[in-house]
Amino acid sequence: MTRPAVVAVGGSAGGIEALVAMVADLPADLPASVLVTVHIGQHARSSLPRILSRSGPLPAEHAVHGDQIRPGRIYVAPPGFHLLVAGGVARLSPGPRVNRHRPAVDVMFGSAARWAG
Repeated sequence: MTRPAVVAVGGSAGGIEALVAMVADLPADLPASVLVTVHIGQHARSSLPRILSRSGPLPAEHAVHGDQIRPGRIYVAPPGFHLLVAGGVARLSPGPRVNRHRPAVDVMFGSAARWAG
């Protein structure tokens, strides 16, 4: 079975400018899904999907548990939840903090690597 391509990107809140620059250079017909996790506070309000949508041709949104991951879209981990992908579906987990963070990039990277095989 051929799995859809997934690009996983993450970092701290200080990396927003780099994310904006990366998104600006993505093609509108990107044949991959983009997963984004930024270490932010659990109770923070996140405007990242709106910022990324304005910055490039791909629509960005907070990932929703159970939604199919589709190419040409950016999925952002919402505050307080790890973002995982399993079977091509977004999974949100309120699991334990990893390296003091939830969402944590390590959790997303591991999940994306397992999905990609």
